[in-house]
Amino acid sequence: MQRDRHGAAYPIVLRSMTGIRVAPRVWMPLLAILLTLVMLPAMSLAQSGSDGIPANAHAKSYGSGWDCDRSFRARGNECVAVDVPANAYPTHRSYGVGWACAHGFIEIDQSSCVRVAVPDGGYLTASGEGWKCLRGHAKVDETCRKIVLPDNAYLSDNAYGPAWLCDRGYRVAGDECAAIRIPENGFLNTSSYGLPWSCERGFFEQDGRCAAVQVPENGYFHEAAYGAGWKCDRGYAVSGNLCIAIDLPENAHLDRSGNRWECHKGFKQSKDTCVLAR
Repeated sequence: MQRDRHGAAYPIVLRSMTGIRVAPRVWMPLLAILLTLVMLPAMSLAQSGSDGIPANAHAKSYGSGWDCDRSFRARGNECVAVDVPANAYPTHRSYGVGWACAHGFIEIDQSSCVRVAVPDGGYLTASGEGWKCLRGHAKVDETCRKIVLPDNAYLSDNAYGPAWLCDRGYRVAGDECAAIRIPENGFLNTSSYGLPWSCERGFFEQDGRCAAVQVPENGYFHEAAYGAGWKCDRGYAVSGNLCIAIDLPENAHLDRSGNRWECHKGFKQSKDTCVLAR
């Protein structure tokens, strides 16, 4: 209220955009209604954004929608707590059962964790999900059976081969290690196949024994895995168990081996002679 120059009070009036004067008690409610209409869409959006997220969930860090909090899983439009069984821990992953068994336990039917049963003579593997047998034991079904070594044997380190091997000088004979019979003038070798022994220099294997190499005249001992065990000197050729002198025909010479002949250049062999090549 304002007063005129005579002290009389009169109401304050405002001129609207249409030119009509409006008293404050009229335009104040109108202004409140107008502000409400302006803010209503924003209030509606804020209300829909919060009311759309279920309990134990949070809005996604990007895009629209929501994700369940840690240790909760989506089930329809709700977030339910992950039921972690005994001897397990939550994985906080959005896939799988949401939990994993502790070290030394294994999952059963996606519902429980049971301890890994390690038999006597075995040990828990590093993964904590299985077991293996200790050295000196062999896996038999679900047990670790102690390996019984025969005389003259030792444990093998081969995981895919036999559990034990025979000492040097012995061979496997069923469940035992039998001594290897080495003939005179023979010795043990390290071959993994064939005969376990070889003959000394100057001898060769013949019918399970080591026979002496008989080097003929004009020959010399030649150590090789095959052959007679000797070769002829240069200028001599093998003839049965002998070394005979090579009779060079005219226009011929000994070849690179020294135990045969060949014709000179410009000549060719014709039976036991060298004839002029044409």
